[in-house]
Amino acid sequence: MESYHFIFDLAIVLLSTKLLGLVTKKFHMPQVVGALLAGLIFGPVCLNIIGETDFIKSTAEIGVIVLMFCAGMETDIKELKKSGKASFVIALLGVLVPLVFGYFVGVFFNRPDRIASDATNTIFLQNIFMGIILTATSVSITVETLKELGKLKTRSGNAILGAAIIDDILGIIALTIVTSMADSSVNVAVVLLKIVAFFIFAAVAGFIFYKFYKHWSESAERAMHRHAIIAFVFCLLMSYIAEHYFGVADITGAFIAGLIISSTQRSQYLASKFDVLSYLYLSPMFFASIGLSVVLPKMTASILLFTVVLVIVAILTKILGCGLGAKACGYKNYQCMRIGVGMISRGEVALIIASKGASVGLLGSNFLGPIVVVVVITTVITPILLKIVFKHDPNDHLTADKSFSHNYEEIEKLRN
Repeated sequence: MESYHFIFDLAIVLLSTKLLGLVTKKFHMPQVVGALLAGLIFGPVCLNIIGETDFIKSTAEIGVIVLMFCAGMETDIKELKKSGKASFVIALLGVLVPLVFGYFVGVFFNRPDRIASDATNTIFLQNIFMGIILTATSVSITVETLKELGKLKTRSGNAILGAAIIDDILGIIALTIVTSMADSSVNVAVVLLKIVAFFIFAAVAGFIFYKFYKHWSESAERAMHRHAIIAFVFCLLMSYIAEHYFGVADITGAFIAGLIISSTQRSQYLASKFDVLSYLYLSPMFFASIGLSVVLPKMTASILLFTVVLVIVAILTKILGCGLGAKACGYKNYQCMRIGVGMISRGEVALIIASKGASVGLLGSNFLGPIVVVVVITTVITPILLKIVFKHDPNDHLTADKSFSHNYEEIEKLRN
């Protein structure tokens, strides 16, 4: 009967994420905060009722892929093109500022008389790697929050999406450079070529699929289930190819697949289908899994001080770096604040980077605990801060409709 325990886990996750989501909504916070708290409360941090099983990990991975696919479908491509240059500047400063400040935090604390490190690489590379961890951005938390608030299609929302995708690429490059210095088996040139090759592949494959899908789906009198299935298959293939063959994050492949689908007439119908799938099953599993993966370490006075400083630096450097980038590109002050806040969450991306660094001797075991705390706090605080900065909306006219009822009204129009 042990093999069926995943059904119990699933029931607890779905129930707890919804109930806590409603509780956080009562306190005027996004429901995604409740989903994150559910993972923390029922996971190893508190009650330890649910563990991070292979089933939960796999489901969570599909969940974030679908989430980014939906974000791609709901993105205004014209607005995204307008923010293309700005997104690059925002992402660049959003990487450089945390990198520099993270390095100096490492310089101050990574000493035998303060916090001893058992990492095998040089102190310089360890400190640089500390900064690289802070460059990470987990856009999935922001996407879900913006969808819930109905602000995904705003100018600020599009800038965040574009910057987050570029941030991932810059993060991969920075991580590759440092790990190649620590591990001779990693070739920087090969990684860079793979990234360029992926975007060439995505452009060619996307154009071919777009022509086929547009003709096939629009030749039908009404939208059908088969259109949604083929769109999902394309999303999964793009995600797999991006990660497996090119070393680019699978969510980047999913987002590009969503962008391609968004240009078709059936995009509203497809978005409504995937919204239901994500809302009922995949999104709760993904957000709960972040909390379930957290195991808090024992804290000494020095490590506790380091943790507090690291959390403050993690929050402020993203707001400062991305905000300055947005300001340099002509965004207004309130939009700069929104963009900076939207890039705060480190989520599972920082944990992946940290584990990679620890495996090649770039991160000592004493520093892993504070990284986990940074991930937890930035992940939980981002939706709360987003709700605050998006509360007043003076000039963003393009807003995404967040109601399911509107989606289903559109479906009925398409079917009739």
